[in-house]
Amino acid sequence: MNTFEYANATSIDDALALMKTDGATIKAGGVDLLDLMKEHLFEPTRLVNIRNIRELDYIKMDGDTLRLGPLVTLAKLAEDATVKQKFTALADAAGHAATPQIRNMATVGGNILQRPRCWYFRSELFHCRKKGGEKCFAQDGENQYHAIFNNQLCAIVHPSATSVALVALGASIELTGADNKKREMKLEEFFVQPQQDLHRENSIKPEELITEIRVPALPASAKSVYIKQGEKESFDWPVAEIAAVIDRNGGGQCKSASIVLGAAAPVPHRAKEAEAALVGQNIDEALVRNAAQAALKGATPLANNRYKLALFQTLIEQAVLGAAGAA
Repeated sequence: MNTFEYANATSIDDALALMKTDGATIKAGGVDLLDLMKEHLFEPTRLVNIRNIRELDYIKMDGDTLRLGPLVTLAKLAEDATVKQKFTALADAAGHAATPQIRNMATVGGNILQRPRCWYFRSELFHCRKKGGEKCFAQDGENQYHAIFNNQLCAIVHPSATSVALVALGASIELTGADNKKREMKLEEFFVQPQQDLHRENSIKPEELITEIRVPALPASAKSVYIKQGEKESFDWPVAEIAAVIDRNGGGQCKSASIVLGAAAPVPHRAKEAEAALVGQNIDEALVRNAAQAALKGATPLANNRYKLALFQTLIEQAVLGAAGAA
């Protein structure tokens, strides 16, 4: 690990001022950041600690919008009564990430921004495309946990469980930069595909902070579900995960559907074909089975991760039926 300066920020303005130094970066929970520094993948000259900025740590309902500060821990998010009741998929995603110890440290902002966990990217021994090399070693190597969609250029999967749920729930993100200039975008549009930029996974600028995450409330007739499948239930990274939001009318027809897959692609992957197959239809097991099959059209599994097709098929069926109140 390189030597660096450590600075404590006491406000958003303070943090933005301290970030103006070249090589400065933000530290909140620091779980992923310290790993990256130990692995020499990131060597900042200044760490700007924002953990004590109280104005970035809150969960509140503002009318029909859930507002989250980026410093809310995953544990706090998972345990909040309002989130559990009205944004169930988000609470479950936060509550199934990592271990209890890490959930008490890790923040929702950090979870969204964490870097890929691909072992070739994380190893100093492999100069992969994401690090400026000419080869994605996962494509012909050990790829059992890698992407089954959009994996031709770089086979990483997005590591953020909360992002899967937040995208399914239609969340937006607010970013604040120099001179307190703010911009807001859909979280789904915040993430960057490898063909857009191989060296980054999101569009945050070096001088920007996440200052709020906003989640619109669901209609009373809608329900959300999150399911994670890992090799070990207690703490493992997911080999597949899904968030589904289904809204049905009084007659049982699907008014809207949002289905997002995690551990499937370099960004949270929206299953548009499955969503289209459900809307306007009466949801039953046969329809959901066909929708799950449609969700996997276009998948290009690698040599060791073809098992994900059957796994995602099952998880999609379970999540959609659960969100539709049918299981």
